[in-house]
Amino acid sequence: MGSGLRLLSSLAIVLSVAWAGVVHAELKLGEAAPSFSLPDQKGVMHTLSDYRGKWLVLYFYPKDETPGCTTEACTFRDDIATIQSMGAVVVGISEDSIDSHERFAKKYHLPFTLLADDNGKVAQAYDSLFSILGMMKLAKRHTFIIDPQGRLAAMFMDVDPDDHSKQVIAKLTSLIASEAK
Repeated sequence: MGSGLRLLSSLAIVLSVAWAGVVHAELKLGEAAPSFSLPDQKGVMHTLSDYRGKWLVLYFYPKDETPGCTTEACTFRDDIATIQSMGAVVVGISEDSIDSHERFAKKYHLPFTLLADDNGKVAQAYDSLFSILGMMKLAKRHTFIIDPQGRLAAMFMDVDPDDHSKQVIAKLTSLIASEAK
């Protein structure tokens, strides 16, 4: 193998490791959701236990003000009445700052909580941390539905921002119907 090909092969390995981020124990449906304690866009601390007794739609997203993240946030905004009528709460998480979240929520009239995971530890606990060569960390676009007892009820690891809130509503409908039986 020529030196150029070896270099390309090495670069491909480094990039694939960087793309994968940090690998953790696999999250499993029915298990307790990883706990968290993070500030929202107003600086108020939120913990997983604050949502006990409610369905929680916990969505991770890469960055405020980017096209896909704005689309996803606005679709949740537009569907919030339906989601709330099901007894669910929407919470977004990214590594952006409290101030960035505050501007983002205000600009797009987001009626739900955005949590600042500035060190990426919560995203990492949910296997939703993307690291670029260890220099830049972003949340992966993942969503978790957590049941009223604090267990993982659904996971979305391949999210299309355009119709994701509709997918979440459909899954919530199914989960709530199953629970009622």
